[in-house]
Amino acid sequence: MNTEANNALPPREAMEFDVVIVGGGPAGLATAIRLRQLAVEKGNELSVCVLEKGSEAGAHILSGAIMDPKALTELFPDWQSMGAPLKQAVTKDEFLFLSETGAKSTPEALLPECFHNHGNYIVSLGEVTRWLAQQAEALEVAIFPGFAAAEVLYSAEGAVMGVATGDMGILKDGSQGPNFERGMELHAKYTIFAEGSRGHLGRQLISKFKLDEGRDPQSYGIGIKELWQADPATHQPGLVVHAAGWPLDSDTYGGSFLYHAEGGKIAVGFVVGLDYKNPWLSPFEEFQRFKTHPAIAKHLAGGKRIAYGARAITAGGILSLPKTVFPGGALVGCEAGYLNASRIKGSHAAIKTGMLAAEAAFEALAAGRSHDELAAYPEAFEKSWLHTELLQAKNFKQWFKKGRTVATLMTGIEQWLLPKLGIRNAPWTIHRTVADHQCLEPAAKHQKINYPKPDGVLTFDRLSSVFLSSTNHDEHQPSHLTLKDASIPVSVNLATYAGPEARYCPAGVYEFVGEGSDTRLQINAQNCVHCKTCDIKDPTQNIVWVTPQGGGGPNYSAM
Repeated sequence: MNTEANNALPPREAMEFDVVIVGGGPAGLATAIRLRQLAVEKGNELSVCVLEKGSEAGAHILSGAIMDPKALTELFPDWQSMGAPLKQAVTKDEFLFLSETGAKSTPEALLPECFHNHGNYIVSLGEVTRWLAQQAEALEVAIFPGFAAAEVLYSAEGAVMGVATGDMGILKDGSQGPNFERGMELHAKYTIFAEGSRGHLGRQLISKFKLDEGRDPQSYGIGIKELWQADPATHQPGLVVHAAGWPLDSDTYGGSFLYHAEGGKIAVGFVVGLDYKNPWLSPFEEFQRFKTHPAIAKHLAGGKRIAYGARAITAGGILSLPKTVFPGGALVGCEAGYLNASRIKGSHAAIKTGMLAAEAAFEALAAGRSHDELAAYPEAFEKSWLHTELLQAKNFKQWFKKGRTVATLMTGIEQWLLPKLGIRNAPWTIHRTVADHQCLEPAAKHQKINYPKPDGVLTFDRLSSVFLSSTNHDEHQPSHLTLKDASIPVSVNLATYAGPEARYCPAGVYEFVGEGSDTRLQINAQNCVHCKTCDIKDPTQNIVWVTPQGGGGPNYSAM
């Protein structure tokens, strides 16, 4: 049993559970809830534990978000009477194509089905997650917030047998501080990984078990979001605005959203595909520019920004979906990549896949099994409405590799015309072959982008933005942003790509300091909002995001 990596450290204590779930987001909590629901129904004893690296369930949750309640209704048919925080129904959809000063609205009759949100709700996914955590605890799920799963534990046969939480009180030099506490081992018959996009342990499992073999490379975006308290004169409860075009060029995948939520709030956000080519591009600065467009600024006029955050989005779709099971465990939600990029929705998929994995695990446990593959989970997915939905969107991201004009035309054909003809699955498949980090081109091939300075009213700088995310890390702990080779940021990234990490990070973590031969990369790890963009976009894959000590990171309240 590979459980002790450092003989100098005291042994870890261990706790035993039937199922351990890593990640207390919608996918992880839905898994836990469904397991306990089944146990109560059947009268079975079943112990379930959820580890959450945030200070509380929902603290690290960031999403648009428009929620399709389909999966939630399957989990809790009476969620409305139970007080679930889905209160603002969508009342109107708008889709805009932006030029630098103009905006063309797509007639509703020509809007593809994926952009119709009738029956959906504008929510704070963080609040939905907190509500799910309450339901899980009522079903006797053990939730441990502030504990980050830092290591996968394997049996002698190579099956996953649980996880270990990170040691606490380690100092920057790696020594044990006065408040040192050894991490805990949590052993389980099955371990479900629900860490969200680009999960630290999930990426290790995908590599170890070759789960992505034969799949298209995974594709990601960075989503940046602000929450505004709107001027009552401009607030239109339930209005949903999606936009494409300016300020991005036609070869860069991306889009934006503006949702008029309950309580006079507006969620405004911007997504940039991390397959962009120009190393001078800054997703954060593009988002700030986007807000100055007349069609967007009018919604925010007289309002006040009250929150900020950023998060990577797993957007490759069904063609990039890895195998989701391996001996002893499974991947659910955005850990695997179930988000439907065409609908800009993933929370319904997270809940559904958590339920499917739970049902497979419960069946296996009832049969006396453990530490094997839960084959019933992917089999159930292939028969589900979610598989049908994702299959219809299989080419969405791929078409954008061919530019916005082609992508708009083909999305219209696949998502609007073909369904009218009764064809849900396009008879052609477009594959991707290049990973996002391989797309960045040398700076010399591109013109530098000069972004305007923030005005402090509509547009802002990174540090004032990070302040609104309530991000905090113990300043004495080792950096969780690690470099395989400390020389590469200057010798390769700065020399060839003009130091893109200083631009793609939305939190001011990376900056080059010094001059000439004294130039070095400074890592301000305390600013990190856990978006994982650096881990994904670094052209040399030299930056590796590892789990910080539990409880650190952003503390999103209403995102």
